[in-house]
Amino acid sequence: MSSKRPEHQAPPEVYYGVDEARKYTQNSRIIEVQEKCTERALELLALPPDTPGLLLDIGCGSGLSGEAITENGHYWVGMDISPSMLDVALEREVEGDMLLADMGSGMPFRPGMFDGAISISAVQWLCYADSATHRPAKRLYKLFMTLFASLARGSRAVFQFYPENDAQVELVVSQAMRAGFTGGLVVDYPNSSKAKKIYLVLMTGGGPLPSGLQGEEAGGTQALYQRRERMKQVRGSRQPKRAWIMQKKERRRKQGREVRPNSKYTGRKRAERF
Repeated sequence: MSSKRPEHQAPPEVYYGVDEARKYTQNSRIIEVQEKCTERALELLALPPDTPGLLLDIGCGSGLSGEAITENGHYWVGMDISPSMLDVALEREVEGDMLLADMGSGMPFRPGMFDGAISISAVQWLCYADSATHRPAKRLYKLFMTLFASLARGSRAVFQFYPENDAQVELVVSQAMRAGFTGGLVVDYPNSSKAKKIYLVLMTGGGPLPSGLQGEEAGGTQALYQRRERMKQVRGSRQPKRAWIMQKKERRRKQGREVRPNSKYTGRKRAERF
């Protein structure tokens, strides 16, 4: 495999410095691929129709995938290890809340907090040991174990990733299953060297594994534009974020779950820069 892979050059927080973060976010090809992968990941989450959810975006970067989540009518929290990527996201004024965190150190969230999780082109970074203390299998297990706890029961997580070889696929899948997930790989356009995409669909409950897309890749930029237009009505009709959070907390109280008390900080936008 070519040494041009970013994972071979530096740890992600170093590779995605100020210059690379800006180049990544301004590249029209990357933007289109990220949007397509995010749309597909959201489809594989199988969320209830017409019901806004709170999603976790693992390795959210500069917010390209988060924008697609917003356009589909959902709220989101993003985490990334690159301060430069998160700074670009703040400059772009994406709508999600974000935190600087290493996914290999686990998910720092309350149990059952999210209705689903996605990750676009990120989890393959954990297959590499960037320091003497990093153990890829251990870090992957920590990610999946804590993610399982942070998801509402019956929800899913979808990881789109670019493995370097079959051994990395086995490593990622085995640690996810060890953490308690069911599910497996969904491969879209398996016979296309350019359009092929690999998704790891993880379930906290049962259910059949979705099928991969076959034939030629369809849609493109025009389809993405049409989806955006359809979602404008959804975005326009959404409740203010604080009101939505208050309603969700009340629902969870009625379900007997432990919920933090409301305060003046509930739903407040976080401070800028990382």
